Amino acid sequence: MNKRIEKKIVGYKVVSEEQEAPKAEAMETPTESNIIQMHEKVSRPEALAGSTYKIKTPMSDHAMYLTINDIILNEGTDHELRRPFEIFLNSKNMDQYQWISALTRVISAVFRKGGDCTFLVEELKAIFDPQGGYFKSGGRFMPSLVAEIGWAIEDHLQKIGMMSKIEIPEHQQKIMDEKRADFEQANSAEEEVSDFPPNAELCKKCSHKAVILMDGCMTCLNCGDSKCG
Repeated sequence: MNKRIEKKIVGYKVVSEEQEAPKAEAMETPTESNIIQMHEKVSRPEALAGSTYKIKTPMSDHAMYLTINDIILNEGTDHELRRPFEIFLNSKNMDQYQWISALTRVISAVFRKGGDCTFLVEELKAIFDPQGGYFKSGGRFMPSLVAEIGWAIEDHLQKIGMMSKIEIPEHQQKIMDEKRADFEQANSAEEEVSDFPPNAELCKKCSHKAVILMDGCMTCLNCGDSKCG
């Protein structure tokens, strides 16, 4: 680097190695201004690490696969952070493609905006389906498909350290285990005495697993509801 000297030189001094060392250390030490925080102008790397979660509901024959990709900021430093960057939801069922595409784009935009994105979890988990929810294996009730997406995002944020897992007291966990065992026992007994085929789907009208394909049309054997009228 050239520097123009506009004044007359009247003297000079050679800088020793001991005097150069503190300056070099100051240049190598990162400052707060060099720490990269998550914001919408962060460019997407060529490759991202992520996780995929399977979502299977009794409302559809096809499972959905929720993929959340993460970006690693300040990699290799003391300020390394792993933050969600984008989300995708794939399924063979195209009936709900429109709102699923819109939802994933909005959530991805919130992720890339930066800041606290954990509020999405409670917002999504609070959504209920007016046609009724469903129970997952283990007795967990899902009020809607959107709520299950919220649960999956919560699991992922806990996995990368953005949310802490709520510790359940021992006595409360014991009660929950007893309730779960009672539910599974009652559910298995109901399936044993059921008069409907084991592969029947859940009816949105009467909430019985009695919908089968009959004469080319999905028909409920319990209430007679049919898509063909």
